[in-house]
Amino acid sequence: MRRRSFDYQGQARSLVAPSLALVVLVLYLPVLYTFYLSFTQYNGLGAPLFVGLENYADMITGTAFLVALRNTVIWVLGTLLLPVGLGLLVACLAYGIRGGGLLRLPFLIPYALSGVAVGVIWSFMLGADGALTQALRFLSLPGSELRWLQDAPLNTVVMVIAAAWQGVGVNALLFTVGLQSIPKEPLEAARLDGATGLRLFGHLIWPLLRPSTTVVVGLSIVNGLKTFDIVQAMTQGGPARASETLALTMYRDTFVNSDYGLGAAVAMFLSVVTVAASIIYLRRQLALGNSSGGGR
Repeated sequence: MRRRSFDYQGQARSLVAPSLALVVLVLYLPVLYTFYLSFTQYNGLGAPLFVGLENYADMITGTAFLVALRNTVIWVLGTLLLPVGLGLLVACLAYGIRGGGLLRLPFLIPYALSGVAVGVIWSFMLGADGALTQALRFLSLPGSELRWLQDAPLNTVVMVIAAAWQGVGVNALLFTVGLQSIPKEPLEAARLDGATGLRLFGHLIWPLLRPSTTVVVGLSIVNGLKTFDIVQAMTQGGPARASETLALTMYRDTFVNSDYGLGAAVAMFLSVVTVAASIIYLRRQLALGNSSGGGR
């Protein structure tokens, strides 16, 4: 029996080994190499020159990095407030009514587009003398003088709105799944006790939506931190790097300026912040879930 157990374990290891090797090759080795490059001066030619913490010092003291950090914070807050909030609103308004799926469909269509396509569409509307400016000027409405994509931080705000246009639908879908998983008995009992509207939502529906909220908010935090494609398509981080995010700064330092060491330092900083934010948020949600479960 012991020999048979050993054979099963060996067979299991042999089956897992190729997948494990692929994960190490594709994921962990590039991370380790990026970590190494962040301590070197390297332009893609020759051998990397070890410079210690010089790249991290240059990164923290650089004006472009501080601007990118500010814009990334705006993106995280914006993607939490707009796509998540509006997605929850759409899900609640369309839930339980006839044709609710058709009402959610227009919000889901933009999610089928790529971030670059969304950026191109919104650039057509918000660009210099674009569709929005011409419409406001034709209707003699205020706002036609605004330079939507040229002035910071206005350009970051309107790009957050463009991202929200794309992300509301999938968030509404996730919240709808959460609403459908709520048992009907507590809702009916609460309605019999006179709970309706915001009172019903705040005291019963919102707490029961915690699993869906955890997923939606967690994904929104990660997406906000690594925003790249919409910014690259709409402003390329300009003007004068005023709308860059950390992901775009990493790309520019590495592939445009050929400063692989500095780009690797920004990449490691962004990775650490993303992982830390995800862990802190998930641990907090698990702690709240355990405390509420213990209270019941």
